[in-house]
Amino acid sequence: MSWTTPADLKTQVQKLWDRGLLLACVAGGESLFPRRLTLKGPDSRELGERFPEVRDWIAQLSAAAGPYRIEWRSVNHRVLGTNDLPAAIWIDRLADALGLIGKRRVVEQFASLVELTRDKQPELLPWLAKRPLRAVELAEDWPRLLEIVAWCLTHPRPAIYLRQIDLPGVHTKLIEGHRGVLAELLDLVLPEDSIDGIHTGIGGFCRRYGFLDKPSRVRFRMLDSNARLLPMAVDQDITLTQAAFAALDPPVAKIFITENEINFLAFPEVPDALVIFGAGYGFDNLAAVHWLHEKEIYYWGDIDTHGFAILNQLRGTFHYAVSFLMDRQTLLAHRTLWGVETQPETATLTRLNAEESILYDQLRQSHWGERVRLEQERISFDLLLDVLHTLT
Repeated sequence: MSWTTPADLKTQVQKLWDRGLLLACVAGGESLFPRRLTLKGPDSRELGERFPEVRDWIAQLSAAAGPYRIEWRSVNHRVLGTNDLPAAIWIDRLADALGLIGKRRVVEQFASLVELTRDKQPELLPWLAKRPLRAVELAEDWPRLLEIVAWCLTHPRPAIYLRQIDLPGVHTKLIEGHRGVLAELLDLVLPEDSIDGIHTGIGGFCRRYGFLDKPSRVRFRMLDSNARLLPMAVDQDITLTQAAFAALDPPVAKIFITENEINFLAFPEVPDALVIFGAGYGFDNLAAVHWLHEKEIYYWGDIDTHGFAILNQLRGTFHYAVSFLMDRQTLLAHRTLWGVETQPETATLTRLNAEESILYDQLRQSHWGERVRLEQERISFDLLLDVLHTLT
């Protein structure tokens, strides 16, 4: 039977809830009620041929009525005579809709959030109407989030670390864990001159609203014994803030970037060079180092789809970067050391050269087997020495 059942009516109302429309009514959004629900009943032929089933269907709808109202119509049938059939189903009030799907307690909780917001930060009421289900998820933390918003209003672009916000019950993890929501709220209440629109997303939260950000750091090793930055007897493994690294401009011409820490530590001496520990995606801390743009850049990553994706990203900043030990010959020479890439990259990479693109496509298309990868630390150290000799 394809006729509308009480369960179908409940499903229709549940969909309104899932879209946030019922809670939006509480926050001052558009009223939905009275609202007519979709009703499919028997046609004239079915009424005559399946009358016992029609009678049971009417009884089911009538028994469940209460949260909804049935609008009736009289139907004259040439055999059965006059009968009253459901013509429409109405939900007259928000409370009836909530009773049908069992959400009254949640709405009471949300209503308290609305009242608190109306009292503390009325500018945020439109956000509650737009994101009511998210607000319910945040109910426990919502009072503290309002306090953070109020603090930012009275301390625009404070130039302190998030850790230094002094509010009872508010800690750094609370703020960091809700940066996405806080950004939406702060954008609604802060004046334009308190927001740096260049910075967006969770990563740009601090700079967008004038907080101090944890400084980016660059770890590197000098590879030329004639260009040491520290005394001769001291290892040249150095970590500096991005700003300090940018001001360094060491006397070298070649920059090697490698993703594996052991390879970074074991990287051999190379005249006129240093090596940077890349540590994965993200080269923002290097992009602003102006002297790097005057150097030769060499990149060594894993031979897998993500290794080429990182190379592709690096070339977004240093388009002339040269890869090494990331070629077909190196891959096939180490067949016994292949591993499996758990979640291969599948995107089209536009900054690879022709040879790299072919190898990347072969990897993502499982040319040599399912999700093949060769981690850079498995490559022969003697092969590294040979390649470095050709590069220098």
